[in-house]
Amino acid sequence: MAYLYVALGGALGSVARYLMQSFIGHYTGPGFPYGTLIVNISGSAIMGLFIGWLARGDLLHGQDLRLFVAIGILGGYTTFSSFSLESITLMEEGRWGAMGAYIAASVVLSLAGLLMGLRLMRAFA
Repeated sequence: MAYLYVALGGALGSVARYLMQSFIGHYTGPGFPYGTLIVNISGSAIMGLFIGWLARGDLLHGQDLRLFVAIGILGGYTTFSSFSLESITLMEEGRWGAMGAYIAASVVLSLAGLLMGLRLMRAFA
């Protein structure tokens, strides 16, 4: 059942991302990725609100809600929200070095991975 919660939430989150980026892009134009920026910021804020709310009480279906909303909807909306949550969790645990390494590795290696993929495809195109 967990897969269904994640899949359904992911579909909803992906549609929400598309709608938000389209809406923002309509007003800002193509010069800067404002839509993606706003999706990342709003997704991270919603993740903080949701996880904070979830942590406040012992909900009957808390794990199912976490799968549906945090991993599904917000994961489909933006994986940046998960990245933000994991970074702050490391910080709250006092694991500053791990947090810094995670942030640096995530950003640098993700950019490097994308660049490598682009270059490989361009080399064989």
